[in-house]
Amino acid sequence: MADAQERWCLVTGGRGFAARHLVDMLIRYDIYSVRIADLGPDIKLESHEEKGILGEALHSGHAQYVSMDLRNKSQVFKACDGIEVVFHMAAPDSSINNHQLHYSVNVHGTKNIIDACTVQNVKRLIYTSSPSVVFDGKHGIFDGVESMPYPAKHNDSYSSTKAEGEALIIKANGMNGLLTCCIRPSCIFGPGDKLLVPSLVAAARKGKSKYIIGDGKNMYDFTYVENVAHAHVCAERALASGGTVSKRAAGEAYFITNMEPIRFWEFLSFILAGLGYERPKTKIPAFIMMLIAYLIERLYRVLAPYGMRVPELTPSRIRLLTCNRTFSSLKASDRLGYRPLVPLQEGLKRTIESYSDLRFEVFLKNNGASKAAACLGNGIVADILLWRDMKLTLSTMLTLYAFYVNLVLPGNTMVAAISKVFIMASVFLFIQGKLPDEVLGYPVDKISESDFRVTDTMSRQTALSFVSSWNSAVHSLRSISSGSDSMLFFKTALSLLILALIGSVSLQGFFTKVLPFAFVAFYIYEQTEEELDAFLQRVLPIGGLSNPNLKSFNPYLDNKQE
Repeated sequence: MADAQERWCLVTGGRGFAARHLVDMLIRYDIYSVRIADLGPDIKLESHEEKGILGEALHSGHAQYVSMDLRNKSQVFKACDGIEVVFHMAAPDSSINNHQLHYSVNVHGTKNIIDACTVQNVKRLIYTSSPSVVFDGKHGIFDGVESMPYPAKHNDSYSSTKAEGEALIIKANGMNGLLTCCIRPSCIFGPGDKLLVPSLVAAARKGKSKYIIGDGKNMYDFTYVENVAHAHVCAERALASGGTVSKRAAGEAYFITNMEPIRFWEFLSFILAGLGYERPKTKIPAFIMMLIAYLIERLYRVLAPYGMRVPELTPSRIRLLTCNRTFSSLKASDRLGYRPLVPLQEGLKRTIESYSDLRFEVFLKNNGASKAAACLGNGIVADILLWRDMKLTLSTMLTLYAFYVNLVLPGNTMVAAISKVFIMASVFLFIQGKLPDEVLGYPVDKISESDFRVTDTMSRQTALSFVSSWNSAVHSLRSISSGSDSMLFFKTALSLLILALIGSVSLQGFFTKVLPFAFVAFYIYEQTEEELDAFLQRVLPIGGLSNPNLKSFNPYLDNKQE
């Protein structure tokens, strides 16, 4: 399959995030011609790739693409034909909750790669593993070393199956002259990432990134993607060196980092601030988020059979966000000669510059908002009920609690409670008006009449808002009466039913049941709105969620990153 005079290497999962950077680096170094293997039937280049080094290599024959499924042994053997070195980087998305998929690719697929390498006389095999193979999901790791054992139970299926695949690779070292090693890059980031930065920006656009879970002091190791590619090349060169260098490098696993541990939340802050979003500032105790995560997890167990997708907020993820995860790369430095090519701050700068399309200014132009925020008017009510301004939310809750204890709990009706509020306000204003301009040398700011006046501009805006709401309601009634929008009818009926239920609740019940429910329900809905919408679309025969008219309900859907 390959030219006998050329030296070829194979990169499995070659169209993945880190693998693309490795392919480019291998082509630039011109040690090997590069065979790119991935699931797609053919390679689809992005515009910058067509004009870049990859496009030129494919055109000249120094790179080629093969369609390969790791689970198909004949395809794996065909891809490894004439290959001197294999960089085994293929793996399913770690966020997918599917044990069968992870096992079939990470374990059986790796077995197929090992079999092909030993039969086809491949000389070197470098496996892309993960630091999660030594993480139990509960206990943090500080300056972890490779001698750490695998835990009795892993955090998820991805980690456990990667550990099995890694063990197979290490065991295969020396079989039919094959030299192997494993690379464990920690938290890869950089240009071209379709997971970390896009998901972080999506959270920021929904107002979820303002908070720090825990004390915010937990340390992490991140690795710029070019350094990950460099580590693979260092490993291959060490295995190819022969003699003592090869023997010391082979059959081992190596943690790869930028060698610059940083606070996890500080790293996120750099990216968010660089893209124009608010830095995480408000700290939420981890146990509170854990309770919410458990609640969402229970909801998922009930609704999963009806199509609800795996929630983003899970107990295991909360533990990941609040623990230490740092690793020593001294072994990689000593045996592979690895040193980061790109410092952390430079990597952050390059990453931020590469995501200009995700900047906050772009989002503002498109008037993005979550559905929950749109339901609440995208104003101060949304900020309070969606916990976007923690101080405002807590002060509102304290005010409502004081109102409840002093005016509702004694048994007052709504009219009596409001009347007492006005009486107290009148007494306050009267006393404040009688005070002198200075008290003990401190000036007293008087509340003037103009503070209560409604300006012409405010009255016009209020009138226009009312008219707009009225016309919108009339338009909705016309749509309902024509029978053209069944989902609108469902939403209207549900809203009126909820309003009727609230109206039937006593004042005390409103404060003890309705308000606490609102503070929890809207927040949870915003966290899981995509999953719940998918569930409704599946269980409701009306299929209105696919109605194109609904796109205007949430402008954010038009700009969502896949």
